Amino acid sequence: MKRTLYLKLLLGYAAFGILGFLTIATFTSRLAFNYIKRDTASDLYRESNLLASSYASNYYRGTLTLEDVTSQFQAISTYLDAAIQVISNNGQILIHAGQEPAEKNIEDFDITMFGTSYYQTGTFFGTFSEETLSVFSPITINYKVRGYVLIHKPIRKIVALKDGFINISYMTLAVIFLCAFVVLGLFTYTVYIPIWKITRAAKDYSEGNFETQINIHTNDEIGYLAASLNYMAAELSTLEEDQRKFIANVSHDFRSPLTSIKGYIEAIMDGTIPHEMQDKYLNIILFETERLNKLTQSMLELNKYGKKGTMLDISSFDINNTIKLVAQSFEGICQEKKISFELILTGETSFVLADMSKIQQVLYNLIDNAIKFSHPDSTITVETTEKNEKVFISVKDTGIGIPKESMKKIWERFYKTDLSRGKDKRGTGLGLAIVKEIISVHNENINVISTEGVGTEFIFTLPLKRDKKEGI
Repeated sequence: MKRTLYLKLLLGYAAFGILGFLTIATFTSRLAFNYIKRDTASDLYRESNLLASSYASNYYRGTLTLEDVTSQFQAISTYLDAAIQVISNNGQILIHAGQEPAEKNIEDFDITMFGTSYYQTGTFFGTFSEETLSVFSPITINYKVRGYVLIHKPIRKIVALKDGFINISYMTLAVIFLCAFVVLGLFTYTVYIPIWKITRAAKDYSEGNFETQINIHTNDEIGYLAASLNYMAAELSTLEEDQRKFIANVSHDFRSPLTSIKGYIEAIMDGTIPHEMQDKYLNIILFETERLNKLTQSMLELNKYGKKGTMLDISSFDINNTIKLVAQSFEGICQEKKISFELILTGETSFVLADMSKIQQVLYNLIDNAIKFSHPDSTITVETTEKNEKVFISVKDTGIGIPKESMKKIWERFYKTDLSRGKDKRGTGLGLAIVKEIISVHNENINVISTEGVGTEFIFTLPLKRDKKEGI
């Protein structure tokens, strides 16, 4: 399995580090240099203005000697770590403190070279051997410019300050990169590894191996997804097993009557069965044919209910009258087995909202089952009870009952208990499955209570309609 996702994460992590380094080395470095240069120029400009308006002006007025001014400038130069000069209008350097200039007189001195700005960078008319930041302020006496105070700071010192700031940025980036590595580790542990487990399990499921379990137990979306996939795998495994059982059951239920039909027809054709006995065996063939037809119809019925959006013809009808009509349809077989009905019905009428034809089928299948598994000379009780806007319909027999281990399986298609196989010769194992589907599409419930050797009771609900007029 290619781990392309994790490779992308690592590449993204590496790209983040490289781009961060390049951003600091270029964009951040240039911005920091320009900011520090402007800030330094602004600070120096304030100092030059102060010097021009105080010491330099007093020097020109004669209140301070050259030695006093030079001494003060030397102290300030040391404090600012910059060279300070007083230059006359014609370019003569009158006072100097700090780095010694190459020339004492600047022949091509022109203050307009500064333009509209109060500072510039360069060698200041060739007087310095390295690039400097130069700031000037005019010395004004009686509204007349007598000279200029200039402060020069080497660019290398600004670059050194910038480099210190950038080094801090690099260290910050390294810390961020380390934090990102921790986040990457957490992401790997909490997201990537679970996704990898899910992907591996999904691959196994696609190959038909539903035994693989995803061992993720977190209370988040990934944990929920893992639990859902585990549930899906269990359901698919069960479905696969059900399909095998379904095919086996269908094959068995079709093979038995087909084998009988084929055998009897061959016996009739080759004369094994005498002519006078043929009617008997033709009736057996007819019985097996009807059995196959019933099985086919039941399967088609179940397939119809298995589709989403099953259409129901909902109407209001009297469930008591419906029960009576269905019970009357079993009159012949009940007389043969000496089985009687006891109908305990609430009120003269009890109207419900449901699909009448499908509820008739439910009642028919439940009563038919009750008759099949009841003893001779027994009673089948059908009872209705109204409660909480529902009608509870009960079909109860005193027959062989259902084994406890079979209670959860009776709704499965083709399922027959071991006790029922000897009695239910005509059954397909689909009757209760159809009943369950019909009640489910009505959004109602059906339950079973049974004790082996005592009897079985099926109870299902239908919505009660208080208004007894026809229609809804």
